[in-house]
Amino acid sequence: MHRDPAFALLETYDAALPEVYGYLLSRCGNRALAEELTSETFLGAVAATRKPDAPAVSIPWLIGVARHKLADHWRRREREQRGLRLVHEAEPESVDPWDAELDALRARQVLAAMGAHHRAALTLRYLDGLGVPDVAEILDRTVHATEALLVRARSAFRAEYERKEGCDD
Repeated sequence: MHRDPAFALLETYDAALPEVYGYLLSRCGNRALAEELTSETFLGAVAATRKPDAPAVSIPWLIGVARHKLADHWRRREREQRGLRLVHEAEPESVDPWDAELDALRARQVLAAMGAHHRAALTLRYLDGLGVPDVAEILDRTVHATEALLVRARSAFRAEYERKEGCDD
């Protein structure tokens, strides 16, 4: 009798669950969404482990699956928002020399209020520390389009962060 390869996932489930859920919750800030994406992560992992030449099951691998599930969510959400959007964003400036110390709570609030495409790009680039080519691959964009998206996202983040900063005084 052949053992189902998905049992390897079951053996790491108890240790991996809080890691995957914590990763997702810290990026999306929404418990229900983090729970849904955690579930999708493990269901996707089960399917992946049953494929020929499946990768070894590990927590870092599961975090990678979770990262892709989160990016897929942001892409879906952006497509939905794009369909409803009537006004195009203005072209951003080409240089972004903003050096500032950020208030973590305000930064999270600003990030949570941003569009899904901006939040995805900024989170992957600055919270996950991925390079632009890696962000482009995850978001299914060209490197050039991702660079432009990051410029727009940083500009939008800065404008909203500074607006909120003025409200605190």
